Amino acid sequence: MTIYEGRKLCKMSSKDNQAILEKQGYRFIGRTSAIKICTWTRNSLIDKGECYKEKFYGINSHRCCQMSPNLSCENQCMHCWRAIELDIETNSNKSVADKPEKIIDDCIKAQRKLLTGFKGNKKANMKKFLEAQNPSQFAISLSGEPTLYPYLPELIKELRKRKISTFLVSNGLHPEVLKKLNKEKALPTQLYISLNTPNKEMYKKWHKSSMKNAWEKFNESLKIIKKLDGKTRRVLRMTLVRNKNMAEEENYAKLILVAMPDFVEVKGFMSVGFARKRLGYETMPTHEEIRNFSEKLERELKDGKYEILDEKTESRVVLLGRDRRKMKIKKSEI
Repeated sequence: MTIYEGRKLCKMSSKDNQAILEKQGYRFIGRTSAIKICTWTRNSLIDKGECYKEKFYGINSHRCCQMSPNLSCENQCMHCWRAIELDIETNSNKSVADKPEKIIDDCIKAQRKLLTGFKGNKKANMKKFLEAQNPSQFAISLSGEPTLYPYLPELIKELRKRKISTFLVSNGLHPEVLKKLNKEKALPTQLYISLNTPNKEMYKKWHKSSMKNAWEKFNESLKIIKKLDGKTRRVLRMTLVRNKNMAEEENYAKLILVAMPDFVEVKGFMSVGFARKRLGYETMPTHEEIRNFSEKLERELKDGKYEILDEKTESRVVLLGRDRRKMKIKKSEI
């Protein structure tokens, strides 16, 4: 059974899967995409705080659209809050995948509809609400692996044409797509690669990838990231789970120095969404633990001249980088 042509939901009936995901706030777009309003977007609209990305990089949380053009992924990461238990298979054939213009337009329409309730909320900041009707930032990171979407270069180019910044989060298993984005001058405003394990053995257990040479592909992407210096903002994002992957700072540092990214985000795991089925609240590190790990990592990265630049206690995240002046995104970088 299928919900839409090109998408197959497994393990339960398609109706059950769709109902569960929509109850969690997902809205399906066309045949291959989805959006979901981020908690920090909601908080910002009632002036109850912003995402750490606003503090670090200057993007507006209330104008951010969290979406994905593809809902499948080769990995089944232990810490993922997304619905990997409700496996979503997306056909990457160009004849099936929706075109970028349609995805962008429909994402904005769906976002506006989901935010409608704030218009009658006495606590809502109306100035922000009106601005939120036209997103200025697309976080291409909701669910699935975006580099599997066949029109990714065109999607990023179209968003850039509309003066919308893009944060692309990838598992790094498709270095050939990173090369293609570079070749076609379609790199995002900020490119993320997820770094969650310090060695090959742990990588296999943690990510449970269906790709046999996943570790090798991941390392190839790290090398490509280094070559993209000056062409896009490059970030390695670490999600740490207490007593699971919060060790071997030296080996993490070796991987980071292969990529030499502009920034490293060290973030604490949150037991939310489907991650609660795998890891309990007791595995959530405190901000103090994240800070301590980051300080150890900073010492291991001294040869790369990395230092702690900022942190956000509420999000349990610490930012490392080599140049504080590069933190805020300039219009020329969109």
